[in-house]
Amino acid sequence: MIQHPILIFLILLTIETVVLTAAAHSRTKRYFGFLPAVFWIYFLPMCVSSLGLIDVKSPLYGVVTTYGLPASLFLLLLGVDLKAITQLGRTALLMFLAGSFGIVLGTALSFALFKGVVGAEFWSGFAALSASWTGGSANMIAVKEALGTPDDVFLPMVVVDTIVPYVWMGLLVSVSTGQAAFDHWLRADRGVIEDIRKRMAGVGAAQKVTLTAKNIFALAAFAFAVSVGVQQVARVLPTAAGIMSFSAWTIILASMTGLAGSLTPLRRCEDLGSTKIGYVLLFFVLTTIGAKASIAHLGASAVLIAAGVVIILVHAAVLLLAARLLRAPAMLVAAASQANVGGVASAPVVAEIYQPGLGSIGLLLAVLGNIIGTYLGIIVGQVCRWVTLLS
Repeated sequence: MIQHPILIFLILLTIETVVLTAAAHSRTKRYFGFLPAVFWIYFLPMCVSSLGLIDVKSPLYGVVTTYGLPASLFLLLLGVDLKAITQLGRTALLMFLAGSFGIVLGTALSFALFKGVVGAEFWSGFAALSASWTGGSANMIAVKEALGTPDDVFLPMVVVDTIVPYVWMGLLVSVSTGQAAFDHWLRADRGVIEDIRKRMAGVGAAQKVTLTAKNIFALAAFAFAVSVGVQQVARVLPTAAGIMSFSAWTIILASMTGLAGSLTPLRRCEDLGSTKIGYVLLFFVLTTIGAKASIAHLGASAVLIAAGVVIILVHAAVLLLAARLLRAPAMLVAAASQANVGGVASAPVVAEIYQPGLGSIGLLLAVLGNIIGTYLGIIVGQVCRWVTLLS
């Protein structure tokens, strides 16, 4: 068994590099169509540690999570364009928020229904899942650490987060051909789409990213300095057992600092590759979380997939109600849903399928999810925790 932290570091870094390279390569990326790179980045280290090849209790894992996660969240939110998000308009933003509310409500109801089957200890796992389905992988990992979700609870949720969203995306894509009939049934105002198209002209153009060794080291050093700083602040803030911990404060402060920085000239760090570096750092944190998990923890996944379906059904019902009230077209229903459940990688694809040239709507809505997903996940966690206390 390999126990030296540097060797474990190199093994995990190699796994991440190989997976990300294969997922981006033209010859191999098609193999990641159903099980995405983020799944393999978590799953492969788990297999390596479960086979006894590396130490499952290495101190490296705690160090990487403690300092790397806040740093990655800071970098990911530093490049957010809040002005572009506001240009989406009232209908698009309200539809997205309705979708988020549907996930929050659906998660609480689903946990109440399945608690007796999966166990009360899964309250924080449901919270982490809701963070992913209102934001993305970064939010899911952030809530896991903020709420102290056990690895045997988190792993089955990763499986649910991998399978259900891709099935849901397939359904959204398959019904895109019937959007005209859907809009007629909703009495939708299709003029909303053209209004958004005009306001979004020029938004979402590709940015030139200069990713050099100098930029990588400079941004990483800056992000880790912020990570250390927010932890010093978090240490003096009040905590309450089961409600607000040091880790939760750290995650919240790192996210808020990144978002605040996006309103200043620091947002130019996006041109230097802050988001790319943030994702690489986040995925490395995920490898260390996977290395602590065990394949034996996969047992509850089948039941939890059913729980995930319940969440999606409630989410869909809330979205349809909101679409009827707002007279929102099917394109916004689909984009808002995928922006919540799928995230930045798939929401633009769905939006583009419904309305060619408007993929940026899905992207910006998904970015909005990255902003609020962590906070919603923590709130859902408290609601699910109360459910366990009331029963």
